Amino acid sequence: MLSHLDKFRIILGSQSPRRQELLKGLNIDFEVKTIDVEETYPHGLSGAEIPCYLAEKKANAHPLDDNTLLITADTIVWLDGEVLGKPANKEEAISMLSSLSGKMHEVITGVCITTKKRRKTFSVMSEVTFAKLTEDEISYYVENYRPYDKAGAYGVQEWIGYVGVEHIEGSYYNIMGLPVQRFYTELKNWHG
Repeated sequence: MLSHLDKFRIILGSQSPRRQELLKGLNIDFEVKTIDVEETYPHGLSGAEIPCYLAEKKANAHPLDDNTLLITADTIVWLDGEVLGKPANKEEAISMLSSLSGKMHEVITGVCITTKKRRKTFSVMSEVTFAKLTEDEISYYVENYRPYDKAGAYGVQEWIGYVGVEHIEGSYYNIMGLPVQRFYTELKNWHG
């Protein structure tokens, strides 16, 4: 599948082990490059604009040659009109999970696919509803899973997802960090 992409050296510009795992699941040969950019964005962006902006910012930070196809992405948790990013410490992680407890939030991933000739940026949103979590459950998760590299301080594929996620509307893989089905469709239709 996707043999029309064989001419490209495919690079995933992400340190996320979850994105790497999901991309491997598509049986695509790719390399991983770390792209370090400050994950800041202009005031006034909201919702899907934020992860799309950050995915493009990462793409702009990596030089391309003619045979490179670069994949960059960013995922945010959006709760009550506010972004929950990656927690800086234990207290922030506990605070974030407490704010998600018993509520619905949105997980939005922006993806940017770039070659020298073409760029496609898109976003996918999933709704996640958490059950009411106890303080003990939140503390247990933060202590044992240390979710400091995850937007909203949680990984849906970890213990907290098993015990806390009541309902999902949309792509599960999007919540992990890459909306695989939409991404595959974009690659299938890629030209240039």
